[in-house]
Amino acid sequence: MIKSFLGKLFTAILGGAIAVLLFIFLTDKKERIITMQELPTVQVASLPIGSVGQIDLTYAAELSVKSVVHVKTLYSHEDYQGNQFYDFLFGEGGRRPQPKHSLGSGSGVIISDDGYIVTNNHVVRGSNVINVVLHDKREYEGKVIGQDPYTDLALIKIDENDLPKMEFGNSDQLKLGEWVLAVGNPFNLTSTVTAGIISAKARNLGLNGSQMSIESFLQTDAAVNPGNSGGALVNTRGNLIGINTAIESRTGSYSGYSFAIPVTIVEKVIGDLKKYGEVQRAFIGVSIKTVDAELANEYNIEKIEGVYVSGVSSDGAAEEGGIKTGDIILDVSGKVVNSSAELQEQVSKYHPGDEIRILIKRDGEKKQIDIILRNRLGNTEVLKATDLDFLGAEFEPISSEDKYRLQINRGVRVKSLRRGKLKEENIKEGFIIYKINETSIYKVSDVREALQSVKDGGVFISGIYPNGNVKYYAFSLNSKE
Repeated sequence: MIKSFLGKLFTAILGGAIAVLLFIFLTDKKERIITMQELPTVQVASLPIGSVGQIDLTYAAELSVKSVVHVKTLYSHEDYQGNQFYDFLFGEGGRRPQPKHSLGSGSGVIISDDGYIVTNNHVVRGSNVINVVLHDKREYEGKVIGQDPYTDLALIKIDENDLPKMEFGNSDQLKLGEWVLAVGNPFNLTSTVTAGIISAKARNLGLNGSQMSIESFLQTDAAVNPGNSGGALVNTRGNLIGINTAIESRTGSYSGYSFAIPVTIVEKVIGDLKKYGEVQRAFIGVSIKTVDAELANEYNIEKIEGVYVSGVSSDGAAEEGGIKTGDIILDVSGKVVNSSAELQEQVSKYHPGDEIRILIKRDGEKKQIDIILRNRLGNTEVLKATDLDFLGAEFEPISSEDKYRLQINRGVRVKSLRRGKLKEENIKEGFIIYKINETSIYKVSDVREALQSVKDGGVFISGIYPNGNVKYYAFSLNSKE
C-alpha cells in the first residue's frame, strides 16, 4: 500500500518536474525567436545605407546624355624643336619646317537650344578645326565664341536649333556624399556615364599657374578619363552642376579622383563670353592666404577660420572700403569663406560695379564692410572684346594657303591700321603676328588674352611679313592710354 502510494507520488513529482522544464524551455525558445526577429528590423531601418538602394540614377543618365556632345579638334603644328639662338639670328621663318596635323578629342554640354555649347578651354585652344558630334550622330562645325584661360572654360556654337539643352543646377547647394554622374566621351567612347559622390568642394590644384586663375573645383570619385574634359557633372535630377576638367593621376588615366568647375562659375563666365566676348572679372584688390594652423601660429590668430589679408592694393576697392592688411575675411554677402578658393569662387560670381558686403575680423572684433568691385584696370566699366582699340589695328585670320606658303601654323594678320600703338611701332599692314611674349597667337582672342596677362609689363611681338621677312617689335602696355 505504502509502496503503491510512494510510486504514484514519485510519478506525479517526476511528471510535474518534466512539465515545468518543458514550459521553461519552450518559453525561452519563443522569446529568443522574437528577439532575433526584432534586431535585424531595427538595425536595417536605422542604417543610412538602407536608402542607397532607393536612389534611381537612370532618369538623370537618360536625360543628360542627350545634351552632351563629342568635340573633335584638328591641330596643325611644326615638326622641329625650337632653338632660341637660331631664332634670334634668322627668325622662326628661316627654317621652313613642314606642318603636321594631329587630332584631339573632348566633350561639351549644350546649354541653349540654339546651339551654344560650353567646354574646357584646353579642349579647343589652338585648334584649326572644331567638329561637334551630337548624341544622335549628327555632325556640325563649331565656332569659338569666347575663351577664358583663367577658369579653363570656352563657349562654342553650332548652327542648329531645337537642341536638347541641359538645365543649370546649383553647385552651392551640393553636400558631401551627394550622388552625381559624370557624362562624356572618354577614349572616344561616346555617351559614357559613370557615377560617384561629391567627395570634397573648393579644391585649388594650381593647374593654371596664373595669379588671375580661379580654381574652386568640385572633387568626385566618378570615373573620368581623357576625353571627358568639357563634359557634364550632373545631379540626380539631371541638372548641370559642373564641367569635368581634370583628374588626379600618376598614369594619365583615372585613379580615384576627378575635378569639375562648379556651375556657379560656369554660368557667370559663359554668360559674359556670350554677351561681351570677354569675362567681366571683378577684383577686391587684396592678396590673400588661407588661415591654417601654421598661419595662425605665425600671426597669433586665436581661431582658425576665414581668409587672411596679406596685402591691399593701392587705390583698389578694398582700400577704398577700409579693408586693411591683417584683416580676416569671414563672409562674402552671406556666404562663409574658409579658404582662398572659396573666396575667389564667391567673388567670381559678381561683375565690376557690383556692391558686396564683406564680414571681417580685426583685433578680435567682427565688422561689416561694403565695397564696390572693380575690373582689372581699376574702374567699374565694362571691358568688351573690342577693347584692343589702343593698338589701332583690325585683325583677320590667315588662310591655309598663306600658312603653307610661309610655313607657319598660326597667326593673325594686321588687316588695317589707324592711329595707335602698332602704327607708332612702325608695324605695317599685312604683318602676321604669331606670338606675343610666350603666348602663341591662333585667333584674335589670343591677342587679347596675351595682353591681359602682361598688363604691367612689356610686350614682345613676333611675326612675319607676306614676303617671308621675320620681325620682332617691343613696347610697354603702361603707355597705352
